[in-house]
Parts: sequence; C-alpha cells; structure tokens
Amino acid sequence: MQHKVSREHLVYAMSRDNPPALQVRPGSTVVFETCDCFEDQIRTADTPFAALDWSRINPATGPVFVEGAEPGDTLVVEIRDIRLAEQAVMMTAPNLGVIGKQLSHSEIEIVPIKNGKARLFDRVELPLNPMIGVIGTAPAGEPIACGVPDQHGGNMDCKIITVGTTLYLPVQVTGALLALGDLHAAMGDGEVSVCGLEIQGEVEVQLSLIKGQPWPLPLARTAAHLYTIASAVQLDDAADMAAANMVNLLVRHSDLSQAQAVSLLSVGGNLQICQVVDPQKTCRYELPLSVLAQLNIHF
Repeated sequence: MQHKVSREHLVYAMSRDNPPALQVRPGSTVVFETCDCFEDQIRTADTPFAALDWSRINPATGPVFVEGAEPGDTLVVEIRDIRLAEQAVMMTAPNLGVIGKQLSHSEIEIVPIKNGKARLFDRVELPLNPMIGVIGTAPAGEPIACGVPDQHGGNMDCKIITVGTTLYLPVQVTGALLALGDLHAAMGDGEVSVCGLEIQGEVEVQLSLIKGQPWPLPLARTAAHLYTIASAVQLDDAADMAAANMVNLLVRHSDLSQAQAVSLLSVGGNLQICQVVDPQKTCRYELPLSVLAQLNIHF
C-alpha cells in the first residue's frame, strides 16, 4: 500500500518530540512531497534576498512513524523515485560557501529543468543527477536542525542518495521518525557555493526494518558500491570517521585484521567529499560490492 505525506507537514529540526505526520508498517511505500531548501520562498530572480525568512531554511517533510522500530534497530530506506518540479533555484551571497568572503552582494538564479537537463545562465547545459539533501531519523538527545548532518543522517548533501540507492539509518527513538527534503536537481561533490539546484519535488521510498544495528551508520548501498557516511565540524575528522567506519565494518564481518582492512581500503576503495559548506562537513567512503563479496559480506 502506498502512503503520501504532503509538503504541509514540515519540520525544521529532527526531534523525538515531532508529532508523526503518518504511521506505517514495515514494507510500506511512502511518497514525500517536499519544498525546496528555501521553503519555496524564491519564485523569481528578483526576489529580495533580504526578505527571505531564514528560520524556514532546509525544511524536511514528515516525520513518518514506522511501526515496530525501536532504539538500536536499523531503518532501511529504498529510494524508488524522485520527481522534480520544472524550475530550480540557486543563490550566492557574502559569507556563504567557499568564496563567501570574496562576494560583495547576493545573486539569485532561476534555472529551468527540461528534458533531463538544467540550463544555467541561458547558455550552459548540465545533466541532472536528482538527489536528496536532507534525510534522517530523530536523534535520541536534543533536536538537531535539519540543516545539520550527524549520525542520524540529516543534511548530508550526498549525491549518491538518489534513485536506486538503499540508505541505512539508525533508529534512536520509537518509530524512527523519518523525515526528508532539500531535493537537488543536480549537485557536485562539495556543494561549494552553499547550494545545489534547489527544487521542489516528490520522493518515493519503501521502508523496512533490520532488528539491531550490525553496521556503522549511516550507510548507503548502490548497485555497485557500499558507502559509509560520516559528518564532523572539521573535514579531516569527517574523512577519518568515514574511512574508520568502513575498517570497522570489514573487521566485524570478516576475518581481516585492522591492518589488513585499512590496507585493502587504501588500494581498493575511494574516500570522497559530500559537502564542505554545512555546520558539519560530510564525507563518504566507497567500496565495491564485488570486494565485499570476496570477503563473504553481502548486503
């Protein structure tokens, strides 16, 4: 059975206190309607930047309560489809992004989306790579703003969180309380300007549960690769955590020693940056499923 959560159900922080917008059983398919990261405040390029309400940035739709989900479990989110609106928004402004200190004024760009491509500045066409910027479960402790990535997921801005990917998230409160938003029609690793092609849309997912947490989370699986994902204030720390989590996964689920595991990663995998512009930076470590299969580790 398919369920739907409208974009009227928005949260601005992942929290155990958020009332569920929907309650479903494991195995259910859910469609989330999402606003863009500006909560659709920008419709035209001449929208006054100073008029934006920054308390409404990075909303997520939800949360969804999953029956039977208990602390210590793993929520499995299979991303079935991402449907996009017909235009996206980009912006730059002083003190935002990697060159924010060099910018003297804000600029807003409205980007048409057509035939699988985005057209920037009326002359540059780029292919789309639709992905989910914000997706996470409620933390056990204090609320975490939707714009912040952490162990619960959140604003990871990881471009491999897309159609065909299965995301594994920790359940820290009863029901998991999954929420998602901040779709991008396209985004490059790093998200260096502070935004991708920010866009409205719909996301269709199927939800299931694994009792217990056998792997370091968050974790993502595509058709060919497994990824450990980690966030920290410093990029170096996020990179170290992502790699160390993959080492720990290999040691726990195979007969490799720590030294053997890190040696394997050093030649057989890839450490990659997701984003460097959020309050915490995010990295992912990529390892082919074919390598894991040789160690008899299967997902």
